[in-house]
Amino acid sequence: MRDMFYAGAPVFESRVSDYIALLKPRVMSLVVFTGFAGMWAAPGSDHLHPALMVIAMFCLAVNAGAAGAINMWYDRDIDAVMKRTQNRPLPMGRIDPAEALAFGLVLSVFSVMVMGLALNWMAAGLLAFANFFYVVVYTMGLKRRTPQNIVIGGAAGAFPPLIGWAAVTGDVSAASLILFAIIFFWTPPHFWALSLFANSDYRRAGIPMLPVVAGEAATKRQMLAYTLVLLPITLLPWLMGFSGVLYGGFALVLSGFFVVSALKVLRSDDLKSARLMFGYSVFYLFALFLAVIVDAAR
Repeated sequence: MRDMFYAGAPVFESRVSDYIALLKPRVMSLVVFTGFAGMWAAPGSDHLHPALMVIAMFCLAVNAGAAGAINMWYDRDIDAVMKRTQNRPLPMGRIDPAEALAFGLVLSVFSVMVMGLALNWMAAGLLAFANFFYVVVYTMGLKRRTPQNIVIGGAAGAFPPLIGWAAVTGDVSAASLILFAIIFFWTPPHFWALSLFANSDYRRAGIPMLPVVAGEAATKRQMLAYTLVLLPITLLPWLMGFSGVLYGGFALVLSGFFVVSALKVLRSDDLKSARLMFGYSVFYLFALFLAVIVDAAR
């Protein structure tokens, strides 16, 4: 039944670009960047051989891409009815579903094994769990069943700093858990901003995103609540002495603007503010973790 919508669809020869698209490279770039920040900020990172750093980031990128490929395999039916995703390789029939699944599984195992053999098995275990959480817990378990899908499932995207930190130290610390928490609490307002202006897509696909189930007003209040909680969490690395005043200043300003953007969404009757907040949320996370990197390099 899941493949019935392929009937009559043109089947093209698979291209390298289609397999690259399966890896969700834009998402991968954010994963690699936050993972590198965790690695760079970890104690002892200056003693880790540059080649091992590259291998660790390669494993993180490949694993994130592999999870994305399996996600696209599982969600190919709903991707076909959403305007935002209907041109992906699987809905367009450019890649066979079985090949996409095999591609994702092989890369998942490969990346975990290389991380364990080259760095350490704590980092490899976290990498494997992040992949499992995104594919099984979020994609297969939560996404189509609950409006809290992003709240719980967002943990999958918060693992990269933990993995980067563990690649250097072989353990998990309070500092790396704070970096995890920053991404965890950033994820709901980021995705809810997207879901506000992509509401019709999610409704058509039957995905119970918060705006579909609870309405726009309730979603906007939740977005503001999460940005208010996020602000003091972003200051914890400075307040607890893990980062310096440079990071603290950037965190305060960036998070303050995030709260302001949520307030504008709450007070707005159109979707322009939601689009602006979504765009800012991506910049915000990059800038915040860049501050982590710069501060650690001082």
